[in-house]
Amino acid sequence: MHLFEFEDQEWFPDFLRDYGTDFLQFLSNKTKLYKPSIPIIKKGLKRIGINQIVDLGSGGGGGLLWLNSELRKDIPELKIILTDLYPNLPAFQYTKKRAGNFEYVETPVDARAVPEALKGLRTQFLSFHHFRPKDAKLILQNAIDSNSAIAIFEAQERSLASILAMLFSPISVLVTTPFIRPFKIGRIISTYLIPVVPLFVLWDGVVSSLRTYSVKEMNALVEALNGTESYDWEIGKVKSGPGVVLYLLGMKKE
Repeated sequence: MHLFEFEDQEWFPDFLRDYGTDFLQFLSNKTKLYKPSIPIIKKGLKRIGINQIVDLGSGGGGGLLWLNSELRKDIPELKIILTDLYPNLPAFQYTKKRAGNFEYVETPVDARAVPEALKGLRTQFLSFHHFRPKDAKLILQNAIDSNSAIAIFEAQERSLASILAMLFSPISVLVTTPFIRPFKIGRIISTYLIPVVPLFVLWDGVVSSLRTYSVKEMNALVEALNGTESYDWEIGKVKSGPGVVLYLLGMKKE
């Protein structure tokens, strides 16, 4: 169900969009949200033989900090490049200061047409659902056409349990905001005095669940691609604490 999300709208203020992505990155690190993705990412990196991740739709980017620290235990030379259609440059810069193996692209990067110069395992965390089927297929097709591996992860699904969990997101925003870094007085005002951030995070969270592709639907997207037979595809769902992580891994056949 492709209802709109505020953070997708060009007219939506950048600073509010950034506050939302900052919240998501803080939460993902504290809850180790991406833990189930570790073996999948390692498999993708091993297949391509390049220890570099090109993250698409990075949001604030900092959500990868915990995941990065875990991956570097076995891949110390790992490099992660952050990109987004709406780059959150202050957050990207903050992430790079926290971990020196991060780089970022300052200009907008469209996941449907990734510049050929960006080599590595393409990843998307909590962003694939933003794309309608036509554009979702373009993302996957672009990976095939570029002979690039791609790994996609969603930490919600189109289910009653997931939607109910999203209803508690405003409480999470209210509790975590004082601890989000870098500290911004505007974030405090937009959360507590004028509670725009909790409300739009609630709306976008519920809509995200409604927009998320199921395993069956991701299989259907893959089947419709040109050259799909030249790739190995792994699509599934794994438990992650009280929730689930849906994933897709596409790698060129050896």
